[in-house]
Amino acid sequence: MDDEVFRALADPSRRRLLDLLNARNGQTLRELCAELDMARQSVSKHLAVLESANLITTVWRGREKLHHLNAEPINAIADRWIHQYDRRRVQLLADLKTSLETPMDDFVYTTYIRTTPERLWQALTDPAFTEQYWKLHHETDWKPGSPMVWHQGDVAIDGPDQVVVEHTPYTRLSYKWHHITREFADSVGLSDEVYEQTSREPLSTAVFELEPVDGQVKLTVTHTGFEPDSVIRTMIQDGWPALLSDLKSLLETTVPA
Repeated sequence: MDDEVFRALADPSRRRLLDLLNARNGQTLRELCAELDMARQSVSKHLAVLESANLITTVWRGREKLHHLNAEPINAIADRWIHQYDRRRVQLLADLKTSLETPMDDFVYTTYIRTTPERLWQALTDPAFTEQYWKLHHETDWKPGSPMVWHQGDVAIDGPDQVVVEHTPYTRLSYKWHHITREFADSVGLSDEVYEQTSREPLSTAVFELEPVDGQVKLTVTHTGFEPDSVIRTMIQDGWPALLSDLKSLLETTVPA
């Protein structure tokens, strides 16, 4: 996968496409073509290379196909190779990594995990699994519309409209992101100011999409529904990559019971 990423980044037109998505994420092919002096077919081919390298993720909204940056390959390269680079190259790679993680309206992140859809689904929904890498679990029957209670240590997080949105086993899971309660804020050390800001924000929505690919599972997490200048949006920007890295490590390094 590293070779694909480096090859994809070697082309200036593809780097330009990443720049355009960095400036405004979630663009359609038509919007990207309008910014480039290039035939639509050529842009499509460049986007296909970027998607193959996992540098972009596509999401359908109605009849429109939206393109989003995906920082996971850059994170992986940094983790694997950063110690082999001199200080100047490390800084260049860090700048690129930071650029690809610049906060956008929607958060979209894709990773590939060497596991099965069944086991990944269990890791996303089974309290025994979520406690291992997330240090929390959800209390729900997982039926669409059913309420969810988030349990983090001794703290129970509950509230109106905190519900399951979609539950299609081994394929797609979605739920409303939890309320920021006083108890939760105290448990994670949020300041009074941050608590006041985040507790007023509307609930957002997290979506998990699972797709088997060559002995792995492609997991795409899409988190949407943020207000402009959302504080929660900035909080999940680093939280999701770290959490998904822990999930990937757990599934790839433990033997199924």
